[in-house]
Amino acid sequence: MALTGIQIFQLLPKTNCKECGVPTCLAFAMNLAAGKAELSDCPYVSEEAKKKLAADSAPPIRTVEIGTGDEAFKVGGETVLFRHEKTFFNQTGLVVMVSDDEADDVVDGKIERLDKLEYERVGLILKANGVAVRCKSGDKDKFKALVEKAAAKTKKAIILMTEDPEVMKAGVEACADRRPLLYAATSDNAEEMAKLAKEKDLPLVAKAGDLESLASLTEKLSGAGVENLVIDPGSRKIKSVFHDQVRIREVAIQKKFKQLGYPTIVLPCEMTDDFMMETVYASMALAKYAGILVLSDFQGQNLFNLLLERLNIYTDPQRPMKTDEKVYEINNPGPDSPVLTTTNFSLTYFIVSGEIENSRIPAYLAVLDTEGLSVLTAWSAGKFVGDLLGEFINKSGIKDKLEKRNLIIPGYAAVIQGDLEEEIGSDWEVQVGPREASAIPAYLKENYSK
Repeated sequence: MALTGIQIFQLLPKTNCKECGVPTCLAFAMNLAAGKAELSDCPYVSEEAKKKLAADSAPPIRTVEIGTGDEAFKVGGETVLFRHEKTFFNQTGLVVMVSDDEADDVVDGKIERLDKLEYERVGLILKANGVAVRCKSGDKDKFKALVEKAAAKTKKAIILMTEDPEVMKAGVEACADRRPLLYAATSDNAEEMAKLAKEKDLPLVAKAGDLESLASLTEKLSGAGVENLVIDPGSRKIKSVFHDQVRIREVAIQKKFKQLGYPTIVLPCEMTDDFMMETVYASMALAKYAGILVLSDFQGQNLFNLLLERLNIYTDPQRPMKTDEKVYEINNPGPDSPVLTTTNFSLTYFIVSGEIENSRIPAYLAVLDTEGLSVLTAWSAGKFVGDLLGEFINKSGIKDKLEKRNLIIPGYAAVIQGDLEEEIGSDWEVQVGPREASAIPAYLKENYSK
């Protein structure tokens, strides 16, 4: 069982040095117990305590890192079955497949899209994580050449896919410094693959035909000194994939069954020839615990939806996403520009600011700190009300930038108009704007277009 915060605190140096980023060792211990900190953040913890904490507080699903530098990503490290119980930590890695039997232009297009398809959402950059290079020709030189090409074209993480140890060695020679994931060790090649992974200190996929065989294989690989494992139960039918993913998560977390306590890899690209159905299968596996998803291609219409689903699943449900409280300038506003208002819930801010930007009308957007609550929720909680919003407007300094002082409040918060007018004074005109953000461009064009 994982240690409690108090149990962890007893093993810490109790210096309250603050170098870990929090005021006290007790606060750090609580963060460590909640999975919100790493033991390495404490510079003074003893070696004895490290060993004790590593053994007793390790997550039931091992954390595995793939790749290097800014493009490295982690999988695993999860502690709960359902995100509302706590949160999920390490996002599912989205990886595109290239093979050494594909034409050069096909490979080039896939890698180019891997790097270029990025999206901004609620202030975050959403993007895929890596490329899986598969040997289908059986030619180690051809495979090595493709690995070298992929490594040169992208800085993202690499998965090497072959069950032939000699071919795998050629691939590793081409990109060992990029810390690739080796796919895959089986009952037939386990010793050679384990030796290669251990020698180069690389993560390794264990692949079997069922969960019982998979557990035996991971035990064998772990016994050979390979701890950084990702597992593939070999299921390729959607019903079997669902069953295996759920079962692995359950026994790892609830039963503490260490032989299956590893992140998983799922290959929707091997489950169907229908590209959109492949995306549907990936969506299911993303929701049900896949650590890595390998797809045949990335197109905007499939990748964007998977990225949004991943963002929703891996957003901490106990911590609202917030933006800073301040007055934002949109479309180069001037002294006659209106001031719109909203809360600092990230999604609300980015939707409202996006609609203002789309209107092409210069405007200010005053964002009040409501602890990450949306407009109606913040109003009902007493955090988006006339006196608080008025106090913020008065202190923001926006008044000094304006000759015409027009303040626009959300239509759903019309009831705060009177209190707001009383707080900010008669030299402001408080207007009630649209209820829905989508109506903001038409409203601004009708009332503020020159």
